[in-house]
Amino acid sequence: MSQAKTAGQKHVPLRMCVGCREALAKRALVRVVRDPDGVRVDPGGKASGRGAYVHDRRECWEHALRGPLEQALKTEISAADRELLVGSMNRLAPEADKPADPPPARGGAA
Repeated sequence: MSQAKTAGQKHVPLRMCVGCREALAKRALVRVVRDPDGVRVDPGGKASGRGAYVHDRRECWEHALRGPLEQALKTEISAADRELLVGSMNRLAPEADKPADPPPARGGAA
């Protein structure tokens, strides 16, 4: 017996950020890939090679570059590749400059 999906419900693949270990939709994260040429950012998310995912937040990149990214990609990141990744990180806005999420709406009568 097979389970039927309800109409309009689509599977959303989840991936974990190697910086903060939070699981989010794959499209909400930046993919970093290890291929024969080295380690690089994969903007399309489709390049062949071993991949890892990181938030588009500077603090996640900083933490990931301390070691978890190397562990996830199962390689040592060269100095040249590290410079490219740090350049990608530096293009991100600092957390203080990003707009804060609006507070959650409160239900109920006042």
